[in-house]
Amino acid sequence: MSASINCRTEAIVLKSIDYGESDRIVTFYTLDYGKIKGIAKGARKSKRRFANALEPFSLLQLNFSRKIQSGLDFIETCDVLTHFPAIRSNLDKTLAASYLLDLTDKFTPEQKKSEPSYHLLHHFLLLIENKPFSEAILRLFEIRLLGISGYAPVLDYCLHCKAPLEDKKRYFFDVAKGGLICNNCHHHYPDAIPVSPGTIKTLKMGRELDLDNLGRLLFSVQSADESRRILHDFIIRILGKDVKSFRVLSDVTRA
Repeated sequence: MSASINCRTEAIVLKSIDYGESDRIVTFYTLDYGKIKGIAKGARKSKRRFANALEPFSLLQLNFSRKIQSGLDFIETCDVLTHFPAIRSNLDKTLAASYLLDLTDKFTPEQKKSEPSYHLLHHFLLLIENKPFSEAILRLFEIRLLGISGYAPVLDYCLHCKAPLEDKKRYFFDVAKGGLICNNCHHHYPDAIPVSPGTIKTLKMGRELDLDNLGRLLFSVQSADESRRILHDFIIRILGKDVKSFRVLSDVTRA
């Protein structure tokens, strides 16, 4: 029998799928171990043992055991800290939170600890829980997650000529390059997306502000539209595919 270690950590449920007749395989983002995947034996039959703890965006104290030569951890117990009731009772908030979980899952490798990634997800779930829903929350999460994951878009200078940002110049965002192109260099990148100085400034502030102050940052209508397009297209470029939860959220919001 291979050796195992017992672990305890704070965790957020990213997703859960049925496995076999009675088990569930659950993906968590944890404070101390990064993204992990574990099997909860008998979770579909035993309501008392897990007590609805394995639903997406539940915040838990998680106990699990890890065998040295096994790909799946074994989920022992889960103590629920919060189910985020305001998120669960509102469709827009539920879809927004699901998008954050989806992005976190796609941008984080398994079993690589990242406290900044965990705190980012936790903080933004609290924002969605406690404040009126705004798409600005999603854009701010995207720009911060991209930075933590090593994909921060370049917003301080032109990627072609390297000239620093100037207030009176026109700029474009090139998705393939992942950053700004000035008007003088735009002919080299005809597919680059126009972006206004106000949007650039707002995204830079969103990238640099303390987490506790992010909820106060407001987007103009123009900045909301421009940042949605450039960040969404940039994320698709990085991942090589669209994010289904984004499409569902967009369709419901437009409806």
